Amino acid sequence: MADNTRSQFTAFIGQQRLASGPLAEVAIAVMNASRRPAAPPIIIFADATGQPIDLDLRGTERDVITRLPQPAPGPEAATDETTSTEPRGRGRPKLGVVAREVTLLPRHWEWLGAQPGGASVALRKLVDEARRANGDADRARVARDAAYRFMSVMAGNIAGFEEASRALFADDRRKFVGLIAGWPDDIRDHVIKLAFSDRAEA
Repeated sequence: MADNTRSQFTAFIGQQRLASGPLAEVAIAVMNASRRPAAPPIIIFADATGQPIDLDLRGTERDVITRLPQPAPGPEAATDETTSTEPRGRGRPKLGVVAREVTLLPRHWEWLGAQPGGASVALRKLVDEARRANGDADRARVARDAAYRFMSVMAGNIAGFEEASRALFADDRRKFVGLIAGWPDDIRDHVIKLAFSDRAEA
């Protein structure tokens, strides 16, 4: 299943979900809600990480949207040669390659140097293979961490938090869902969405 949380945000007003969706929509909803008399505390979360974010909500809707942080370009942006304004020189096409230091033992360098294409090509192949092999586990870990960050903020003082956290990190979905069944509806539902929305039902 595609990850739809990467650019999604969710705002909570007290223990109730206020808005969920693209950052601009959530920001405007929060701006309007925050101007109500005696409004409860409002927190905006990035669904991809489960972390709260701060926004400057002063001024008009146009002002708020103009100040919103811009999403970082995805990997495809670095390799899209059609958008480059730099003239292409001779040699290999620009691939968005970034040079960084890698520390290995001599036997590792010897093995890499003997591979077709040299060390850089071999390392890229190894990383791509590891990403394919561990993709599901990596996505599950990221989702679990996002759920834990969110519930730490919104449910850290709710009864059963510690036991639910242990069940979450043990990947015991059935026990986890049972332990948080009595939590406020919107908090419970959002935790489950962050933790398990990219996986099939157990």
